[in-house]
Amino acid sequence: MQISVVIPLLNEEQSLTELYNWIAKVMRSNSFSHEIIFIDDGSTDNSWKTIEALAENDQAVKGIKFNRNYGKSQALHAGFLRAKGDVIITMDADLQDNPEEIPELYKMITEKGYDLVSGWKKKRYDSVVTKNIPSKVFNAAARKTSGVKLHDFNCGLKAYKQAVVKNIDVYGEMHRYIPVLAKNSGFTKITEKEVQHQARKYGKTKFGAERFINGFLDLISIWFLSKFGRRPMHLFGALGVLMFIFGFLSAGWIGISKLYKLYHGLPNVLVTSNPWFYIALAVMIIGSQLFLAGFLGELILRSKREKERYLINKTTPNL
Repeated sequence: MQISVVIPLLNEEQSLTELYNWIAKVMRSNSFSHEIIFIDDGSTDNSWKTIEALAENDQAVKGIKFNRNYGKSQALHAGFLRAKGDVIITMDADLQDNPEEIPELYKMITEKGYDLVSGWKKKRYDSVVTKNIPSKVFNAAARKTSGVKLHDFNCGLKAYKQAVVKNIDVYGEMHRYIPVLAKNSGFTKITEKEVQHQARKYGKTKFGAERFINGFLDLISIWFLSKFGRRPMHLFGALGVLMFIFGFLSAGWIGISKLYKLYHGLPNVLVTSNPWFYIALAVMIIGSQLFLAGFLGELILRSKREKERYLINKTTPNL
């Protein structure tokens, strides 16, 4: 199979049939063997009924329904697990991503040898204050911390080699930073393509203050994990040892100073009356805890990450 189109969605019943017809038209005109995987992330409207109806009429349409809303990252994770195409295309269900871009994205993966091609919506039709400005801040921060030179990390329209989606773990709000996850997994041939942005035709945006905050927290997580995720002992262990040594030497200096003053009959105070004694003790304790944190991190990395992070309520019969 040449292409798998993975589409996460939440309450998009009005746009699904139109989006399917558009994708199917592109696939037929280019003679692509394909599948379209819709992931219903806990919709409360009739999105799932629409998906079931589309699947009955076209075996290329497949659907997954979550028991509740788990988030876009979990929806993509479920779609990636089941995608069988040589090239995986992700896009949003709100008709803001143009399916006419699929053939060129496919060629960039198969003919030009890229691992990942990210769409760049240079001209956007979203709200400047509530979405465009926050997106620019996100993108600038992501470029600076990750070293991946993309203008639009958050664009839903992307193309991947199958090996990429099978070897990255998308969780939290990490879907917006998939190019960074891919780079950290060794897939370095990453580029972008300017794509057409469509104004939202139905419904309303899901982007809000909560996603803005969570996105920044996940960016910090990615930066930290890329630096120290494989060997946490290199950070926590090193800091712990340095702090323990500093505290131990400080306590030793206090003790030696006390003995020196006693030997020479100089005025002195009890060790326990010296505030530096408690500072040195606290530093030694914190150093020990940091070392243990690094050790526990190493042990956790050896254990298997729990994969079942969502409950699937239904799937279409052909999946």
